[in-house]
Amino acid sequence: MPIQFQIVMFAIVAAVLLFMLYNVLGKKVGRQPQEDARLPQAAAIGGQAPAPATPSLDAATAAAVAGLKARDPAFDPARFIEGARQAYETIVRGYASGDREALRPLLTPSVMTSFEAGIAAREARGEREQAEFLHTPRADLELATVKDDRAVAKVRFLAEMRSTVTPAEGEPTTEERRTAELWTFERALGAADPNWVLARVEPASA
Repeated sequence: MPIQFQIVMFAIVAAVLLFMLYNVLGKKVGRQPQEDARLPQAAAIGGQAPAPATPSLDAATAAAVAGLKARDPAFDPARFIEGARQAYETIVRGYASGDREALRPLLTPSVMTSFEAGIAAREARGEREQAEFLHTPRADLELATVKDDRAVAKVRFLAEMRSTVTPAEGEPTTEERRTAELWTFERALGAADPNWVLARVEPASA
């Protein structure tokens, strides 16, 4: 077989193998952040923005949502998720930058106290932090129910972030990481304020 013909055949085989590897390894795996539209106001559920797609819910969550809607007919899972995602981004950025005024209306008093302690400790060290999202965070409704006179909803967030910390002395350090957390939001049924507030943060599996 001529050498030139062998070279051409090897090139064709290599191209086919590379294409197959790309198809297998070039796809992201696991739960990926979504490129979804966001509501213009943090934690505002049921504004005037176009209705987002209804999220996919398992049977247990769908039944819990039905129970919540029986007490709160205005609850819309899709709009809630969009508002919760916007609140998540606002809170993460606000905590990183130490923006207490942005955080206060979005957190319960106990969570605000905890966040303020973390901010104060960072300020005492003379550090500054900036957080940015590499992609729109993914948000999935895990629970929606009623406890006494309060609506409670739990959302799983998956995010890819870049965090830059500038110490009092020395060079800034930048870290990219993937986070998975469960955030519990709540609000009083029948209250004049329709917005939800963050009541708890827990680690979650991706």
